[in-house]
Amino acid sequence: MSPSPIGVAVIGAGMVGRAHANAYRSAATVFGLDRPAPRLVAVADVHEPFATDAAARYGFERAETDWRAVVDAPDVQAVSICVANSLHREIAVAALAAGKHVLCEKPLAPSVADAEAMVDAAAAAPHQINAVGFTFRRSPAINAIKQQVERSLGPVRHFVGNYWCDYGHDPQRPMSWRYLGGPGTGVLADIGSHLTDLAEFFCGPTSGVQGTVLATLVPDRPKPLGVAVGHAGGVRLSDERVPVENEDVCTFTTTYGGAVGTFSLSRVAFGHANTLRVDLFCERGTASFDLTRPAEFTIADPGPAAETNGARTVFIGPQHPYVAGGLPMDFPTVGHGQNDFFVYQARAFLDQIAGAAVLPACPDMAHGLHNMRVLEAVVSAADKPVQF
Repeated sequence: MSPSPIGVAVIGAGMVGRAHANAYRSAATVFGLDRPAPRLVAVADVHEPFATDAAARYGFERAETDWRAVVDAPDVQAVSICVANSLHREIAVAALAAGKHVLCEKPLAPSVADAEAMVDAAAAAPHQINAVGFTFRRSPAINAIKQQVERSLGPVRHFVGNYWCDYGHDPQRPMSWRYLGGPGTGVLADIGSHLTDLAEFFCGPTSGVQGTVLATLVPDRPKPLGVAVGHAGGVRLSDERVPVENEDVCTFTTTYGGAVGTFSLSRVAFGHANTLRVDLFCERGTASFDLTRPAEFTIADPGPAAETNGARTVFIGPQHPYVAGGLPMDFPTVGHGQNDFFVYQARAFLDQIAGAAVLPACPDMAHGLHNMRVLEAVVSAADKPVQF
């Protein structure tokens, strides 16, 4: 007999909120029918057209314009928090106090102090699952590379991570919450949180941060006269321009015991809509992943004969993590991408709630707090090296 459905709601109907809504809708289709299914209860957004559209589009029962309606709803057992970082703490603390399971988008909070308060609220609700959305941990290719590191490539000596986007390249792109806040709340928090987490996924805990450079290349942006989804433009602009308060570009280096990390982050990289790339130089070989080609990775090791050795492409298939049972056509060369990572995350979160976890558990808020402390150290290292 299948477990009872879990009532879920998504708070925030922008770009990432839609990714969570779609993930819950699809979660019941992957990895077997004996897993707890979601009941798609509500989508909440202060902008009513967004909430109504997302609820209808992804099959949720109702739309709300106040997140408190979701937190107070008796038919909701679990919520995804997919709103501006500054709102994470208030919503998460209230949801946990109301007995909800909580999956919060990364970064966990706008500051370490806020993240600490969220972790305290989670500790006060030990019977509820608390989680943070580091979705790239769900990539089949990234997990396949980790298997190769553990089985044959050996420990990572040098991790190189680049995450380049161009959503902020146009100086006429309207002001939004992403461009407000102090140093470290810009590209570092937005996409650097993912990359620093991936580095620790492969290398273990960060032991030091050095040589940070933070640069704001677009100093101000026009005030919007409407509301847009995600990074999209398409709204009328005011003649008034608002100062950008955080960084467009961030570079830094890290250490992890026996490994070194090198990072490059940008939200103004023209022509790179969403380019995440990691290169792992290991004791006995190398491996690379590029999000623009998410269903494959490259590897070089001493295995092949010298005259034919070199980097080779591996296409992801059912012998790799997440693929068997995780795609409608689960065989090699069938593509998948970032939306699927959200589905696997939702599946893992629901399984944790039901106590039937098979997939790796979602990182908890304590992990999200640790990530916030790494980001804080990156900012501090713009002035001097920081050692943990």
